Amino acid sequence: MNWLLRFLPEDKRALLELALRITSSLDSAEERRDVAKYGLEMFSKDSEGGARCTVAEWAVLGRMLGGFKPSAKS
Repeated sequence: MNWLLRFLPEDKRALLELALRITSSLDSAEERRDVAKYGLEMFSKDSEGGARCTVAEWAVLGRMLGGFKPSAKS
């Protein structure tokens, strides 16, 4: 895929590399697909001039990416 990245403008290449690094911790193609689908839906709603992404939506995305782990209840 690196050869393909050379043909992209630098800003697009950087964004794609960031997305690949963010999703690299996901275990399966299904998890990556689900995260991409949710993120695209979340951001497309935001870019259409509608409501902004909510904190809850960001939390769901972060949880899907493994950034938030449930706390152990004592």
